[in-house]
Amino acid sequence: MRLHLALLAALLLTASPGAQRVERNTDAMGATFSVVLYGSDQASMNQAIDAVFDEAHRLDELLSNYKPASEWSRVNREATSHPVAVSPELFQLLSDCLAYSRASEGTFDLTVGPLMRTWGFFGGTRHVPSSDQIRDALELVGYQHVQLDARNQTVRFDRPGIEIDPGGVGKGYAVDRIIEILRARGFRNALVAASGSSIFGLGNPPDDPQGWPVNIADPWDHRKNAARVFLKDESLSTSGSYERSFRAGGHRYSHIMDPRRGAPAEAAIQVTVLAPRAVGPNPTLSRAAHGRRPTSRSHGACSTVKTPPRPRVFGWSSSELKHFQSQARDMLHSRRQLDRIHCFEPDTAACSRRNTNNSLF
Repeated sequence: MRLHLALLAALLLTASPGAQRVERNTDAMGATFSVVLYGSDQASMNQAIDAVFDEAHRLDELLSNYKPASEWSRVNREATSHPVAVSPELFQLLSDCLAYSRASEGTFDLTVGPLMRTWGFFGGTRHVPSSDQIRDALELVGYQHVQLDARNQTVRFDRPGIEIDPGGVGKGYAVDRIIEILRARGFRNALVAASGSSIFGLGNPPDDPQGWPVNIADPWDHRKNAARVFLKDESLSTSGSYERSFRAGGHRYSHIMDPRRGAPAEAAIQVTVLAPRAVGPNPTLSRAAHGRRPTSRSHGACSTVKTPPRPRVFGWSSSELKHFQSQARDMLHSRRQLDRIHCFEPDTAACSRRNTNNSLF
C-alpha cells in the first residue's frame, strides 16, 4: 500500500542521549516487513529484530494459502471431508475471523476464497467472470459454512468447495505478534510495518512525543499525501481499491471483494482505520468499509461504518469522484477535491468535509 512513512525528516534527527536506532526489513507473507527500533544496546536490539523476523516467517508457514504445507492450506484441503484438528493459535484466529465476519454483517468474510479464484486474483488470470460463474462462487461463500468445535479444537466446512482466505488478516496479525514480542523483550519505542498496509507505532521516536509520523497517500495521486497521522501505541490499516486491480471494458476491478455481491467492492477507493491493534473488529473495517454504500447523510461522499469511540476511520469514495467528474471537471483536473478528507465520527453515519489547512485530529 502506498503509505509513505514520514521518517526521513522526523526520525533521522539526532536522537536523545543514549538512544540508538536500528532499522531492518525482511520479506514474508508476500510483503516487506520493516522494523525501526530504538534502544540502548544494539546487540539486544538486533536479537529482538531477529526474533520478530523469525516470527513473521513462522506465520507465513502457518497462514499462507500459497504454500501447500501450511496449516491454513491443510484446512482448505481437508475440512470438507472431516473435522481438521488445528493448533490453538489457528483455532483462535479463525474464531476471531468469524466474530469479525458477524460484526461486519458479512462485508468482511474469510470464506471469500472461491470469489478470489473466480475473478483470477488467486491462482489464475484476472478477468471478469460470467454471471453464472459469480452465482456459482457465491454458493460457496458464507462464514456460516465454517464450523468450529472448541472442545476438540477442530474446523469443518459444511459443504464442498468452501475456501478460507487469509488476505484480510494475515499481515495485520503478524504485525500484532511482532509488537507483542518487542514488548516482551522490554522495548517501548518501535515502528513496525507490513508493506505499508498494516503499521503499528509502539511508543514514540525519542524526539517526537506526538508519536510516529505516517503519511496517508492521496488515493488519486500517489505523488501527494492526503493526510498525516501520528501513531503512538496505535495501529494504522489501509485498504485501497487501486492495488492489485485490473481494467476491463473501461472499468477498474479491485482485489477487495464484496462477498455479498460476488464482485469487487466499489463503495470506496481507499479506507484507513486507526485502532489499538492491527487485527481486530476495528482494523478489519478497512476492508469491510469498501462494501458499505454511502448514505444520504454522507452526501454520497463516503462509506459509512460504525466504530467504537477509540478507532478513527478515513475514507475516499468512488461516488465522490463520479460527482466531481459530472459536476466540476475543472476541479477534478486541478485536484481541488482532494482538500476534502472524510472523517467518520464514532457511532454515527455523519461525515465532515474539512479543508487540509485544518487539523484532522
